Amino acid sequence: MNTPFWPLLALLADGQAHNVRTLANTLNKKIPQLNAAWQEMPVHIQNLLRQHNDVWQLTKTLALIPEHIFNNCARQHGFNPRLLVQTTSTNTILLEQLRHAPTDTPPQICLAYEQTAGRGRQGKSWQNRIGECLMFSLSWSFQHPQAQLGGLALVVALAVAQTLRELGITAQIKWPNDLMLDNSKLGGILIETIPQQKQTTAIIGIGLNFSIPDQIGTATAIQSLQPQAQVTQIFQGILARLVQYLPHFNQHGLSPFLNDYNLLHRDQGQLVHLLVDGCNLAEGTVSGIAASGALLLQTANGERSFVTGEISLRPGAAQYPKTQTSKKRYLLLDAGNSKLKWAWVENGCILSYGKAAYYNLQPLIQDWAQHGASVQRIIGCAVCSKVRQQQIASILPCSVTWLSSMPEALGIYNHYRNPAEHGADRWFNVIGCRRYSQQACVVISCGTAVTIDALTDNNHYLGGSILPGFHLMKEALSKRTANLNRPLGKPYAFATTTPNAMASGIMDAVCGAIVLMHTRLQQKIGASKPVDIIITGGGANKVAQALPNTFVLDNRIEIVDNLVIYGLLNWVEYA
Repeated sequence: MNTPFWPLLALLADGQAHNVRTLANTLNKKIPQLNAAWQEMPVHIQNLLRQHNDVWQLTKTLALIPEHIFNNCARQHGFNPRLLVQTTSTNTILLEQLRHAPTDTPPQICLAYEQTAGRGRQGKSWQNRIGECLMFSLSWSFQHPQAQLGGLALVVALAVAQTLRELGITAQIKWPNDLMLDNSKLGGILIETIPQQKQTTAIIGIGLNFSIPDQIGTATAIQSLQPQAQVTQIFQGILARLVQYLPHFNQHGLSPFLNDYNLLHRDQGQLVHLLVDGCNLAEGTVSGIAASGALLLQTANGERSFVTGEISLRPGAAQYPKTQTSKKRYLLLDAGNSKLKWAWVENGCILSYGKAAYYNLQPLIQDWAQHGASVQRIIGCAVCSKVRQQQIASILPCSVTWLSSMPEALGIYNHYRNPAEHGADRWFNVIGCRRYSQQACVVISCGTAVTIDALTDNNHYLGGSILPGFHLMKEALSKRTANLNRPLGKPYAFATTTPNAMASGIMDAVCGAIVLMHTRLQQKIGASKPVDIIITGGGANKVAQALPNTFVLDNRIEIVDNLVIYGLLNWVEYA
């Protein structure tokens, strides 16, 4: 810190009035030097300063702790402190520092004002701007192998959530360790470990949104509930609780903390679904947390446990009042243009999926022999021909109820001028997206055709766009344009071969239509509200990868397989 830039900002971060002469004396600088330093500040910081009669004051508090306060607090609790103005990641710094350190090295703590490569669980990046996030990492050694520390992340999440609640911020925990305000993310925890002989050193990274721009996705911030919150008080409270909880966890494990954790567990007793790489892993009601930290889920096949890792948890469709409680088994059908997909459902939970390419229905016949004995209903959504529908019905012992698009369902209002001509798959994709987001959504289906539909945050389906899918575009180029009947290459920003240029043009058409629909919906509902992107269909992954990086960083993008099936499931269970 060789310039007054950071020390000056840290002194002003409390949002209190400061005499400029006192600031200059504290920093051993002259007032003109402070003025010059302020001109170096980022724009979002410069605009916060108010100057009047030699008094400087920021219009809101910032997530910056003066160095002397940070050092005193850290040492008070037995940590060696390190404050960095800017770094890649505080976790990375401590990992590098401790990887070859002696086993008796005292606990370390590292706080950064700005991280350029912050990260969270599952390799996700942690976005931040100066003064808007509290970000620090600390080390703690445990007399256990890494495999026995599965509950550590939950204990840390509990310590942070309890601290925030004491300060009037009603934080909850989304298993295993996300800090939430309802469905909005408030912060996260990343734990990395270093095995050292008979013990394990954990690097515990904590990131909390203190204040964030209005346009950032589904995140929220502490200042949204407590505009005058002081980051120093939050930091001191978290640290005091951790030095109390971590030794207790080292001796007794997670069990003593489970009751308190379940009280703050957002999804306790709620219907949820678990995803891996966007695909459904399991559905059921959360019955609790195991002593290992695993999530206990009551499914149609009994209670199952799931450990953390690459699993993502999403709330179920609990916003809909359930109208039937009897135990039923039924079959859901999604009859597309070229494929048939199905799901076997019991007691509201999907037991298994199946699919048949190009209507080779033998797999469905075999599946019926295994699952069909107790099926009471078959409900389907079809965009294929009547001949295909009859073909499907002819191999099933029970009659099929084919559902079409509706003027209204589950509180979602259909603005299509003639719902009868509206594709049923588009309608049930929209109904299904409510299992994944309660925000405004752009819902994309990448199949034979690509459909891009808009749903507002107050459940008005506005309509959307239809364009040819990848194969249809390729076919049109091959048949209607000379010298383009050749295999597709790969999409590039600046393609330099004809096959790659064709692939790039096709992908740009789809991605451009998505970005354009997102812009329209954002303008419709207001710039301060988030718009989520839900993508389904065989081309979902490659479309998500091709979207502009800035668009991906600024918006929540969810890839969901079998979205029509989830729409049908919502309708059957809650209509």
